[in-house]
Amino acid sequence: MTSMPSPTPSGALTVGFDLDMTLIDSRPGIHACYLALAERTGTYIDADLAVTRLGPPLADELVQWFPADQVAAMSDLYRAMYPAIAITATPAMTGAREAIAAVRESGGRAIVVTAKYEPNAELHLEHLGIEPDAVIGNLWAEQKAVALREQGASVYVGDHVGDVRGARAAGALSVAVPTGPCDAAELREAGADVVLDDLTHFPAWLASYSGVAARA
Repeated sequence: MTSMPSPTPSGALTVGFDLDMTLIDSRPGIHACYLALAERTGTYIDADLAVTRLGPPLADELVQWFPADQVAAMSDLYRAMYPAIAITATPAMTGAREAIAAVRESGGRAIVVTAKYEPNAELHLEHLGIEPDAVIGNLWAEQKAVALREQGASVYVGDHVGDVRGARAAGALSVAVPTGPCDAAELREAGADVVLDDLTHFPAWLASYSGVAARA
């Protein structure tokens, strides 16, 4: 697994995937890590509430519980605690492995572009045996467009309106799944081109999309 860009074969499809609540159900691990951070710092954190709004960068959540001038230090502490607490507690989303496999079987490349701290994103994927062609972290919403363009991604799959915005900023087709904090109506209103119930429907959609693209 590598976070460095790799060349895309001419004509090959590259599909980007978000991580939290798209490929992995990170709620149990993040919940546990917030509780541990609260205990460590003596600061109240409503972990139940925090895991209902996953997607934006960590700092966006921590500023709800810590003074702004402490957020950078608390982010570092959280990320240092995270591997021992959150990795083994986090399962793959239903259909995640099959979605990555479907891209590979179509002759394409599957990449992960996420707001999560990149080393921890890689640990999740390694633990779950999910092996994308590239992992790029620390990017949120429109920032994701930079990596998607660099990697030549023409499709981006995510669960949040921020993922839709990232796809559209990159000129990629936005495929959304309402498996995170945003429901199907929110995702469509944000501009998602395709909304699937979950990733179990992705292989069939990809086969149809690839067939249409081949005939175009």
